[in-house]
Amino acid sequence: MNESRARETRSILALLSSIFCASTATALLTTVLGKQVFDITRSELSLGLLGLAEFAPAALLVFVTGPVADRVDRRKVAATGFGGQAAVIAVLAWYAGTKPTSTLPIFGLVIVFGASGAFATPAERAMPADTVAPERLAWLTARNAATWQFAAIVGPVVGGFLYVVDVRVPYAAGAALLLVAAVTIAFVRPRERAPRALEPSKGRVHEAVEGVRFVRSQPILLGAISLDLFAVLFGGAVALLPAIAETRLGAGAVGLGVLRAAVGIGASSVTLFLTVRPVRRRVGRTLLVAVATFGVGTIVLGATTSFVVAFVALAALSGADAISVFIRSTLVPLVTPFEKRGRVLAVEAVFIGASNELGAFESGVVGQLLGPAAAVVLGGAATLAIAALWWGFFPALRDVDGFPIGVDLPVVPP
Repeated sequence: MNESRARETRSILALLSSIFCASTATALLTTVLGKQVFDITRSELSLGLLGLAEFAPAALLVFVTGPVADRVDRRKVAATGFGGQAAVIAVLAWYAGTKPTSTLPIFGLVIVFGASGAFATPAERAMPADTVAPERLAWLTARNAATWQFAAIVGPVVGGFLYVVDVRVPYAAGAALLLVAAVTIAFVRPRERAPRALEPSKGRVHEAVEGVRFVRSQPILLGAISLDLFAVLFGGAVALLPAIAETRLGAGAVGLGVLRAAVGIGASSVTLFLTVRPVRRRVGRTLLVAVATFGVGTIVLGATTSFVVAFVALAALSGADAISVFIRSTLVPLVTPFEKRGRVLAVEAVFIGASNELGAFESGVVGQLLGPAAAVVLGGAATLAIAALWWGFFPALRDVDGFPIGVDLPVVPP
């Protein structure tokens, strides 16, 4: 028993270390890319197109990445994806050093980066549920969320300062972090059998669409995942931060990094609280209220011209988002069988990507037409409306009281 617990502890430390490195690199890269693209183009629309380039690969590859995460060792899939992303960032570092005047190569490299991430994401997101027993998943989810929320603080601040030193340096740092993530994830020891041994193949097409079919058949899953999609799709204010920071708040690269860090500060503060007092009752209602709070914070961010108020609004809306992320990240794996987890989480990754990256595109388009402030305010109002509609459309989700803990899953024999 002691050896089993020690192995689990080592696996958890390796997993959280990998998640921290990969999340820090992603947060750093997002900040630097947004700043560099806006510096070149001076266009809000270009920020939206950047989000679209990040999202497209996950959507196009969803019927490939999910089955791969269910048929191949998830550690190897995640490590390969992280390695591919590191190679792309290395090329971005070289291109940034050429003092570019065109964003076309940047967008092309971002698409390749997104393709690598499309494989890494469902594999990595399935691993917390693979590593601990179902009754301990909420415990690990809170610590997992705290890890990547801390990364969301470190990444933007470091990226902003390194960008001022030399535009190539933050890219080099991101590549190094992803290589560390690829190495450390190999030390995770899942408690369950290899996925290929659990479910006989029923044909490639059936296997590929099983994730979509399963999500559609479960009202709680469909409600939780689609709520995130539509709420953040319209409330994607963070994508316009480079424009808001410069045109409304008078902040440069360092100020932008601080504002991006506010997202991590708010979310990590709430997540740390959840590690002590996790949500246990009225789970569905708490999720919907958190999304509504996210909408209110977004409206305040778009309406203000004060750097301090913007910082507080970002911290508040990200704290609300941390609650919804905690609930969804715990709920989705618990209601999904192990052998379908990769495909379901690949579908969820597309929904999340649509809410974040496609939401960034939507915000960029509206920002170009109406200005960044109006785009953010309208997005926050739409998020409030989504929360109200989902309250009525998905009573199964609204009425979830506690996290469902099913039977224990197969354990790897010693």
